[in-house]
Amino acid sequence: MHLDGGVQLTRICRAFGPVTALDDLSLEVAPRDVVAVVGPSGCGKSTLLEIVCGLQQPDNGTCTTEPAVLMPQRDALLPWLNAIDNAALARRVAGDDRETARAKARPLFEHFGLEGFEHAHVHELSGGMRQRVAFLRTLLSGKPVLCLDEPFGALDAITRGEMQAWLSAALTEEPRTVLLVTHDVEEACVLADRVCVMSPRPGRIVAEIDVALERPRSPTDPELVALRGRALEALR
Repeated sequence: MHLDGGVQLTRICRAFGPVTALDDLSLEVAPRDVVAVVGPSGCGKSTLLEIVCGLQQPDNGTCTTEPAVLMPQRDALLPWLNAIDNAALARRVAGDDRETARAKARPLFEHFGLEGFEHAHVHELSGGMRQRVAFLRTLLSGKPVLCLDEPFGALDAITRGEMQAWLSAALTEEPRTVLLVTHDVEEACVLADRVCVMSPRPGRIVAEIDVALERPRSPTDPELVALRGRALEALR
C-alpha cells in the first residue's frame, strides 16, 4: 500500500508485561492532514507515536506509514552546538558534511523568524526559539510524516499560544502529514484537521471530531469552543 505521506494503523495492540497500553486501536491519517490525539495520562499516546516512527513494534495489528520522525516534548537540543548546527543535525545524520547541512538549514531560519540567531547557543534562546529550532531540525530530516509529542507542553501559556499560531503558519508553508499528541484539547482544535479522542488505558480511539474551520483559528471562536466541548465530553 503506497500512502504518499499518510499513516494507517489497523487493530494495533501493545502490552508491556501485564499492562496493556493499546488495544485494538485503528487510525488513519491522510497525506498532509494534521490529526491531533488527546486522551488521559497513561493511555498510550506516546507509545502510539513511537510505533508510527518504528521505535516500537506492535504485538498485534499493522502500521503502514511513510517514513516518520518524532519530535519529543523536550527540545533535546545539544548545548555544545549553536542553533544552526542543532537544526542541521538531522542532515549531518543523513550524511551531509557540516557546510552542506548548514546551507540547507539557513533558509529556514529566515523563513521561520529565526534570522540572526543562527550562531546563538542554546542557553541564549528563549523557550519558544528552542522549540522552533527543534521543529526545523525535524523538518530537515526530510521525512514526510511528523510525529509531535506535546511539543509545547513545557512552555508558559502566552508562549504556547504564540507557538501554536507559529506552527499553524509553518505547516501551511511546509505541508507535512502530522500526528500531534497533546493534553490540551483547545490546542488540538486550533491546530488539527481532526481530533481523535483516546480512552483510558488500554488506549483505543473512542471519538473522532472533524475541525472544518478556516485557519488561522481563534480559541474564542464560538464554533471552535463548541468543538472543544465535544472533545471534552468524549474524554469524560
